[in-house]
Amino acid sequence: MQLPIQPPLQPMLAKLARTIPDGDGWLFEPKWDGFRCIVFRDGDRLELISRKLRPLGRYFPELLGPLRSALPDRCVVDGEIVVADGTGNGLDFDALLQRIHPAESRINRLAAETPAAFVAFDLLAIGDDALLEEPMADRRDALVDAVIENDVVRVTPATTDRAVAEDWFHRFEGAGLDGIVAKALTGIYQPGKRVLVKVKHQRTAECAVGGYRMHKDGNGVGSLLLGLFTADGEMHSVGVAASFSVKRRAELLAELEPRSHGALEGHPWRRWAEVDGDSAGAATSGGSRWNAGKDLSFVPIRMGLVAEVSFGQLEGRRFRHGVGFLRWRPDRTPESCTYDQLDVAEPVSFDDFVRRT
Repeated sequence: MQLPIQPPLQPMLAKLARTIPDGDGWLFEPKWDGFRCIVFRDGDRLELISRKLRPLGRYFPELLGPLRSALPDRCVVDGEIVVADGTGNGLDFDALLQRIHPAESRINRLAAETPAAFVAFDLLAIGDDALLEEPMADRRDALVDAVIENDVVRVTPATTDRAVAEDWFHRFEGAGLDGIVAKALTGIYQPGKRVLVKVKHQRTAECAVGGYRMHKDGNGVGSLLLGLFTADGEMHSVGVAASFSVKRRAELLAELEPRSHGALEGHPWRRWAEVDGDSAGAATSGGSRWNAGKDLSFVPIRMGLVAEVSFGQLEGRRFRHGVGFLRWRPDRTPESCTYDQLDVAEPVSFDDFVRRT
């Protein structure tokens, strides 16, 4: 490629905040729930590069034609690959994850069944000009002028009005907003630096603890398996709480190991724990969304423990993104941990959100 910026390029990153920044001088954008992607175009040649500097083009062949139609002949564009769920209920991150697969036939089938879209939010180069040193406000104007939107390629909505950003944050989470990103209007593009501000949703829930997985180093508890009860009394897996310190992993093992004795008697996940006659079950009860080959064995424990956890989003019947353990709740029973306690966003169509903003 003969572009002023050559692939790969580490994208500019964001640091977490709990409130949208005050004051003037900010550009606010939705934080989309997808795969970060920088697109390099030089004529017919396109390269799609992930945040981890890996090629993405082969996994999303349906994007290539629309990107060529939408983008300038020579450019570098930062954005996000997303998949709408097809029923007007926002974005489908699980469907997006399914696209990362070695089989070309599967990729092509999913490209037709669950087509992706690309949301552009920064222009890093155009023609012979690199724009990394230009202020965000100027890059935004250049992006809007440069991209010809179509049904697949969109320019992300943006505003300098904090009240509008607050409205988006609270009203359109169901469209797949993972929060709000605040960018300094005078800021330059700094690859790999956490100079943006991301404001994400955070909620709490009380969950029944059905078991644990050992840490990958074999020392202590790596994660707690969390469950919520449906109206008909079935306990569904909603994900795991992890990211414990070394000391806390050992403490948890000392607390929980005694509860593993005789744990399967009356356990709601017994049939998963007894797959093939051992305790290596639970693809259904606690499968990994990120690594299909990951060891999903777990140690069931006697029911009775309730954990209060923090979470960001509920997608389907499972928590999305990092779930944090807050504390034990000895005042609660597992059966009281139901879905109706959750404060979650109403579904909003991805297309409707883009149009309405």
